[in-house]
Amino acid sequence: MADDNQTPVFQIQRMYLKDLSLEQPNSPQILLEQAQPAVDIQLGLGAEAIADGVYEVAVTATVTTKVNDKVLFLVEAKQAGIFEIRNIPAEQVDQIIGIACPGIVYPYLRAIVSDVCTRAGFPPVLLAEVNFQAMYEAQRAQADAAQGNGSGIITSAN
Repeated sequence: MADDNQTPVFQIQRMYLKDLSLEQPNSPQILLEQAQPAVDIQLGLGAEAIADGVYEVAVTATVTTKVNDKVLFLVEAKQAGIFEIRNIPAEQVDQIIGIACPGIVYPYLRAIVSDVCTRAGFPPVLLAEVNFQAMYEAQRAQADAAQGNGSGIITSAN
């Protein structure tokens, strides 16, 4: 039975909507505009240890649509998950938190953003698929380059 304590564990404890905001600051006048809106989408990723072997990973999307430099609507949503990750080497834990966990959380975020836009009376905004592995590798390369320049940036936290 002693082997059970060393069995690698990766499982979802909970998936939840952490924050959601919808703003239509120029309604109702802007709704009469006929111009095609410009859409800007920003994604963010955050992770933190909340207990020994338990991590919260959150993906945030901010969608800003403008018509003639006036905001039509702004949606900000943060979807999070709590993951148990135990008995896995540290370098693999970083990859799981940076690649696998956001890949699990992101489809929920996509659905929420689309649904909120539709419920607000607008066409759905469909967030594109994200390659979290490429994003993770680019961030690691950038951090490694910064470390090589003697900037003293800490690239991992306990």
